[in-house]
Amino acid sequence: MKTEKIRLVRRYLLFLVALFINAFGIAFITKALLGTSPITSVTYVLSMFTPLTMGQWTILLNLLFMLGELPFMTRQDRKTDRRIFLLQIPVTLFFGLFIDSSMSALFWLAPQTYAAKIVSLFVGCVVLAVGIALEVKVNVAMAAGEYFVRAISRRLRREFGYVKLGFDITLVLLACGLSLAFMHGIYGVREGTVTAALIVGPIVHFITPFYRFLDRWIGAEGTRVPGPTSRGGDLPRPVVISIAREYGSGGHLLGEKLATMLHLPLYDNEFIRLAARRSGMDEAYILRNEQSIPSFWLKCIFAQTNGARMDRSLSPEDVLFVAESHIVRELADRESCVIVGRCADFVLRDDPRAVRIFCCTDPESARRRCIAEYGIAPEEADSEIRRVNRNRKTHYEYYTGERWGDPHRFDLIVNTGRVSLDDIAQAVARLYRERIASIGNPASAMPQAFGTAGADTGAASPSDSSAAV
Repeated sequence: MKTEKIRLVRRYLLFLVALFINAFGIAFITKALLGTSPITSVTYVLSMFTPLTMGQWTILLNLLFMLGELPFMTRQDRKTDRRIFLLQIPVTLFFGLFIDSSMSALFWLAPQTYAAKIVSLFVGCVVLAVGIALEVKVNVAMAAGEYFVRAISRRLRREFGYVKLGFDITLVLLACGLSLAFMHGIYGVREGTVTAALIVGPIVHFITPFYRFLDRWIGAEGTRVPGPTSRGGDLPRPVVISIAREYGSGGHLLGEKLATMLHLPLYDNEFIRLAARRSGMDEAYILRNEQSIPSFWLKCIFAQTNGARMDRSLSPEDVLFVAESHIVRELADRESCVIVGRCADFVLRDDPRAVRIFCCTDPESARRRCIAEYGIAPEEADSEIRRVNRNRKTHYEYYTGERWGDPHRFDLIVNTGRVSLDDIAQAVARLYRERIASIGNPASAMPQAFGTAGADTGAASPSDSSAAV
């Protein structure tokens, strides 16, 4: 308990650091004289024609947001979110103070040329992204503006990201209206405002993985995959073979061989039906969108919110990823099996029972396999390989924050263009048996079935050979 309190104190201290970095980044952007970030556009404009500073207006506006949250909160929300709601008061006070102190500290920053202004704007965006990524990492509080958006999205049952986008646009339009009404022109809202809105999110997405070094210090257990549950003294412990793969490397075919050789169920296409049942989505939608991000840039823009991990409304792609991750964990705890794709290597990253394989191949071998085995037209093979691999890479890196195909994350990297699938299957089977022995499973233990119907096992069958590899 004492350790948990210490870790919580560390989180709050890091949150204050993140808040100061955010304020410093906003001040840097503002000092570039190309506009300010959308969230502070109103307060910046107000500070231009009133005696109050930008930080003081930030405090007043955020307190106003807090009052605006109350009509959108149910009685249960007020009870369960009391701590987060009340924390907005000190967060608002510190944020306003940090903005004014940062503006004062940057008194020397007054770029004259347009090029210097662009450089200052970019530096400010990077600083702001560093702060936001840290704020998301510690995940202990929310600024009033973000909580206001969450209250609206939760009450109206709308996706958080789109409500946040509408909120930011409203603030920018309000800033423009105030500027026109009181200064007879648009001041404080320029190309820098749009630039900040577009690039901070993607920078946050890029920076976030670098904060993994804080996991142990702040006790980031909430982001870790639950370990295996107890199964009783004599019951076998399941061992899962996860296969990540480049398109055209034969990953699904390798899974079929392993499933047959080791008498294990294979989960690949079967995931579509299982995910549809869990998420309530249409199977055709899952088939089209399972491993792609329809609007990656827009999702990265949404990532600049510090509410990204605070119970926000999920997009359909997010719901699908969460559903499949739950299925992977359930399978890993229920039975030994082969799982192809579905970011299973990441989902099971802390599970010592998992055998993680990554299949790669050279472009020419991938091309030949796509033409000969997948029936892709020769003139379309190269572009299809690039498209699918790009989708898989983007999907994996967006949802895991890790680099797709990172060799440090796998037990075995195999080049199917140089080694036959039969030889690879033998090597993986040996790893599988060694893993079983290392965790004390009885050698004769057979995997348990997932679900009740025979079709639910997802075992390899000839009809599966046409699945996307």
